[in-house]
Amino acid sequence: MMKFHGTMTINQHDHLSIGGCDAVELIREFGSPLYVMDEELIRLNCRAFHKAFIEGFPGGEVAYACKAFSCLAMMRIACQEDLGVDVVSAGELYTALAAGVDPARIDFNGNNKTPEELRYALQSGIGRIIVDNFTEIARLDAMAGEMKLKPKALLRIQPGIDAHTHKHIQTGKVDSKFGLAIGTGQALEAVKMMGEAANIELRGIHCHIGSQILGIDTFTRTAEIMAGFMAEVRGSLGLTLPELNLGGGYGIYYTHEDSPSPPEAIAEAIGKVLAGAFKRNDFPFPERFSVEPGRSIVGNAGTALYTVGSVKHIPGFRTYVAVDGGMTDNPRLALYQAKYETCLANKMSAPDEIVASVAGKLCESGDMLIRDVSMPRAEAGDVLAIPNSGAYQYAMASNYNRIGKPAVVLVSGGDASLILRRETLEDLIRYDLVPGHLK
Repeated sequence: MMKFHGTMTINQHDHLSIGGCDAVELIREFGSPLYVMDEELIRLNCRAFHKAFIEGFPGGEVAYACKAFSCLAMMRIACQEDLGVDVVSAGELYTALAAGVDPARIDFNGNNKTPEELRYALQSGIGRIIVDNFTEIARLDAMAGEMKLKPKALLRIQPGIDAHTHKHIQTGKVDSKFGLAIGTGQALEAVKMMGEAANIELRGIHCHIGSQILGIDTFTRTAEIMAGFMAEVRGSLGLTLPELNLGGGYGIYYTHEDSPSPPEAIAEAIGKVLAGAFKRNDFPFPERFSVEPGRSIVGNAGTALYTVGSVKHIPGFRTYVAVDGGMTDNPRLALYQAKYETCLANKMSAPDEIVASVAGKLCESGDMLIRDVSMPRAEAGDVLAIPNSGAYQYAMASNYNRIGKPAVVLVSGGDASLILRRETLEDLIRYDLVPGHLK
């Protein structure tokens, strides 16, 4: 049985309803495939993190990690719910600024910011640049000097934590493309370099250990290590850093295998560990303490709707339910072996009778959305829903096979608002150019 989230209900027509909107009617109005974002649940998630980390800590800050799902409407919601924004590209920064996000509450992350991106960030006056490596330290120092600026910056650290998640989304280990490791001595060397830079105001340290992490102990061990490193910096270099950013990575429910912890429980556990670690080291609690939730803000608030095109049963092997989307709008199974639940939005009371795999329409054998899931018997024309689809799906959508990206609607109180329009065939060739000799 699929787990319901937010405003999901079954209406009088035995249809899935989200935000008071009938999922089948949404497909009729906006087309298929379609992503549906539950505004009420997004706001509730924002408020839970606000209460746990902004209200729960002196100098607390929450920056929405917009790589999970980025568009003007989502940035506006983050603004209205008093969250900052964490960006990782010029495009995300541009979107945040265009949506009216206060530049002072924008953090710029990333392991290879281009010179153009750094200049744009400096010109925009963003709050924090999170520096990843020695090359970036030198580049930022030189560029800020040329522009007669002194930006606030954090250094991204690898705490050496093995987060219990898929290897492709572990980012806190020593062998990672992100940050500099404590264990190799490079982190301390980089802190010294940033502290001596004439045109950088080193404010503190940052880490992000991975994504879809369900155990609180992973976060508390990270907090202990980072607090200890801040004390080491003071002892070795005489610098008392006033800021700590522990990143994000908070997991959500996808299937019955997942038991995520609520923000308040995570915040309470981290707070106790930090308080104890700083007290033991006679170190002041940071003036600014930040976290960067992304998936945990939007993941459960999104539902992907597809139309079933065909059902293929291979005796002795498998049943395939083919839908009109696929890895172009959701590559997570191909990338991370992600798992999901599903239902037929037009037949919500139908019992699970088969085990089937939900296949996409792309010209790839690996184009699968769900493998071997219990579900009702499907037929052509059914509306298949995959909940928990709000994070890292539309955000990673592509145009493989020249398939347009789906539309996204925001639902609340019975109203549905288009926030990302469906790409048209004309959109797919808008950047194409034909050289003169081919005309």
